[in-house]
Amino acid sequence: MDWKTNHLRWKNAASLDAELTTQLQQLQEDETSLEDAFYKNLEFGTGGMRGKLGPGTNRMNLYTIRRAVEGLAKYIENRGQEWKEKGIAIAYDSRHMSKEFAVEAARVLGAHGIKTYVFTSLRPTPELSFAVRYLHTAGGIVITASHNPPEYNGFKVYNEDGGQLPLEQAAEVIDYVNQVENELTVDVADQVELEEQGLLEWIDKKVDDAYLKELRSVSFNPHMNHDMADELQVVFTPLHGTAKFLVEEGLKQMGLKHVHTVEEQAQPDPEFPSVESPNPEEHQAFELAIKKGKQVGADILIGTDPDADRLGVAVPDADDDYTVLSGNQLGALMLDYILSQHSDLPDNGLLIKTIVTSEFGRKVADYYDVATLDTLTGFKFIGEKIREFERTGEYEFLFGYEESYGFLVKEFARDKDAVQAAILAAELALFWKSKGKTLLEALDELYQRYGYYVEDLQSIKLDGKEGTEKIQSIMEAFRGMEIDQVGSLKVVAVEDYASSKRHHVAEGKESEITLPKSNVLKFILEEDCWFCLRPSGTEPKIKFYYGVKSDSFNESLDRLEQLKTYVNEKLHALV
Repeated sequence: MDWKTNHLRWKNAASLDAELTTQLQQLQEDETSLEDAFYKNLEFGTGGMRGKLGPGTNRMNLYTIRRAVEGLAKYIENRGQEWKEKGIAIAYDSRHMSKEFAVEAARVLGAHGIKTYVFTSLRPTPELSFAVRYLHTAGGIVITASHNPPEYNGFKVYNEDGGQLPLEQAAEVIDYVNQVENELTVDVADQVELEEQGLLEWIDKKVDDAYLKELRSVSFNPHMNHDMADELQVVFTPLHGTAKFLVEEGLKQMGLKHVHTVEEQAQPDPEFPSVESPNPEEHQAFELAIKKGKQVGADILIGTDPDADRLGVAVPDADDDYTVLSGNQLGALMLDYILSQHSDLPDNGLLIKTIVTSEFGRKVADYYDVATLDTLTGFKFIGEKIREFERTGEYEFLFGYEESYGFLVKEFARDKDAVQAAILAAELALFWKSKGKTLLEALDELYQRYGYYVEDLQSIKLDGKEGTEKIQSIMEAFRGMEIDQVGSLKVVAVEDYASSKRHHVAEGKESEITLPKSNVLKFILEEDCWFCLRPSGTEPKIKFYYGVKSDSFNESLDRLEQLKTYVNEKLHALV
């Protein structure tokens, strides 16, 4: 259907939700906004869907939720009665409409006779991953838009292992979703009737307690934590999201006595009033934590995003201020600590990272004779590999991370877990404090040992239909470029993950990339330098990743500037 037909279908619907009807009426004179709201169905991709709230087929609302869940229900039905009885676990974050969407998902699944386990109040995404495994359900749903602005919400689906749907399963669910012809006519069951029939079960403390019990295993040095519990000053902010209870309880389990939560950001709030963006990747999100840190003399500041799957950390620096570590820096520090604390590392130990994550981690793993495996961007690929190696025994998982502040320490969850990461980060700070060092000084030790790895990320936001087309045109333009040198660095290889081809520039030969196909283009330069282009899977952005290495920090900064200047000159001609 074209957008006008879709719009009329909604406008003339007899029983459209009253609030959505009002919002739709307010858009009647704004044809551009109407077209954007109705020109397509909100895409249900391999990780679910995410979009702006509001009326329309290209928006997050009760009806697009129903369409997505109807597809999931058909997928579960196709797997048989046992899977219907196993049911689906459902969690949700602090955003507008999150609980309403969670209940609506339960009503759609209930109409198909599929049992649901719904948290009584908001919970972190990693606890949903854990709940799927703990309750042995057929899968899970979490309603969240992660760190997106307040006007967004989203819907993510998990498989029976507690990981985000891998590509093959996702493709099957997507096919069922796309078969739903009219989101306005999806059947839903009555909530009270589902509760009476036992098809909707509310869950809370039992799962919390089980998760917290597993969380104890994240500590690698409990005796140190006990002996030095009074030594560490921690400031924590959940950024108006879901992490407060589990992080505070986890730090208490460690024995830490001085944990200061940022009061202004402690309570859930869908408007995220104290930050420009509820994203621990953004330094601005740490402003209040830094203020608190200076007041109490904090050794580490910890911040989680709204659904608590990403963790950011800030640490004291030489200027009596705090420096926010990058995900790559924090990941390297965590990895080095984990591997150093093993008295007997397994011969088949494994680090899993993504293709846009720094090579710093690989160097650390090499030092400890631990293998490194790269996956596509997205933690679902890391979770998928954990499951595979758990089954085959080929490797033993030791740590997984990605540059965008996603970390997994122990595999009792199968998605990035900021609660686990918060516990490990606090122990990491305590360990280095016991050595008389800050985390920045510890990081410098790693640089001196492995080389000065420096990374950066640039994003271009291009909204709407025209933006989507422009992003694709940028990707195609770079694919058509013959690039053999960037600044002083020669191009060694060009990896096109859409075609699964690696072009070796000097030899003029091609080899196969064994990872799944994806719209990603990576230029490998000499001396561990590279840059990569990738459209975001969750936001209307195209992202440019950069990674460099040299024997000095200043030389690495110079190399980074060479890469960024080259790419930006190309972009300027295109945009």
